[in-house]
Amino acid sequence: MTTTPIIEARNLVMRFGGVVAVNDVSLSVADGELRCLIGPNGAGKSTFFKCLTGQLTPTSGEVLFDGKPITGLKSHEIARLRVGIKTQVPNLFNGLTARENVWLAARRNHVDRAAGKLAEAVMERFGVAALAKRVVGELAHGQRQLVELACVLAGEPRLILLDEPAAGMTDEEVERITTVIREINRTTALVVVEHDMQFIRQIARTVTVFHQGAVLVEDHVDAVLSNPMVRDVYLGKKAA
Repeated sequence: MTTTPIIEARNLVMRFGGVVAVNDVSLSVADGELRCLIGPNGAGKSTFFKCLTGQLTPTSGEVLFDGKPITGLKSHEIARLRVGIKTQVPNLFNGLTARENVWLAARRNHVDRAAGKLAEAVMERFGVAALAKRVVGELAHGQRQLVELACVLAGEPRLILLDEPAAGMTDEEVERITTVIREINRTTALVVVEHDMQFIRQIARTVTVFHQGAVLVEDHVDAVLSNPMVRDVYLGKKAA
């Protein structure tokens, strides 16, 4: 019996003039899976991610969510399908409090009272309840990242797409976000683009490695981190 992937890319190509940033990439992620995408700078993983999230429309190929085509949809249209999207730069309302930001995310699917209860529950789950009354524009980078993750989860997504969630965080904040992602993955599928290899070691099971716009290797995290080809193109001494 086959199960429809929660998200699937089929023969995806993204060209910028004469440059092929994504070259005939096919990838599928099962419902409930946590998939990490890694690769050196310029490998094509971020461009591929932007094709999944609607930030870019691929030159050719298609993207399917739960078996239905979403190629060419904008990010807000994809989000309405219960896909949570978090880009590298926190996308929050700086003049509102943390609770107001999370409440607005919950309000998309719930009336006022239910949205309030969901917002409180999500903030407690993420360990940011103490920031509820703080204005988001005054928060530290790591705090903003956690509040935005709370906003993503308040939308009750079936799939979450994260672009470098650990970027710019302290060791303590990375440890916190690692716990949060593991917790989320108990009920929700995730695709994570990340550079921090220590972070990848802590959260990943299956890893897809990009190189020169294509998939170099896809395997269990331990096999990937010990693969000589991966070491050569990306990890180097970090894999030791």
